[in-house]
Amino acid sequence: MYYAEKGWRMRKDPVELRFVVHEHHASHLHYDFRLEMGGIFKSWAIPKGPSMNPADKRLAIMVEDHTLEYGGFEGIIPAGYYGAGAVVIWDEGSYIPAEGGDPEVQLESGRFSFELKGNKLKGGFSITHLKGRGKGNQWLLIKRRDEQANPTFKLEVALTEEKREKLEVKIPLSNGDSAPP
Repeated sequence: MYYAEKGWRMRKDPVELRFVVHEHHASHLHYDFRLEMGGIFKSWAIPKGPSMNPADKRLAIMVEDHTLEYGGFEGIIPAGYYGAGAVVIWDEGSYIPAEGGDPEVQLESGRFSFELKGNKLKGGFSITHLKGRGKGNQWLLIKRRDEQANPTFKLEVALTEEKREKLEVKIPLSNGDSAPP
């Protein structure tokens, strides 16, 4: 396993990994929440977007893994391609697993707690698998009650008309794809 090979369990200092939240204006606006694990981004689509309010339990649908290179993607995916629409980075930063140890093992157990260090998302969060629901890909993203919690949090869209005009049409690479010649 990646983390065992890197001495994950033997480290005393917390290892910071990347996270990114893409604001995705596809057929329906949603937010793609991505956590770096094992050399890829584990990804969830969050229809209502993440929240800093612990009272908000956000449905998160696990989707296919994405390459780490996808973390910096911004652009307009053209019609006819999966996910067609504008994509911008809503937030990004690093995270630390709350309980230490291998994040992949914790995720496989059905509950993973972590601390986000982003521009908008900060503090403790957990993502919990809703077993026996839907296709088995439904999770809840929940903000922990801590000093960064904000009970009056309101999600603000990052894509302005000015920013949209600056976006280029791009086709993101899928896992396993290589760059076009």
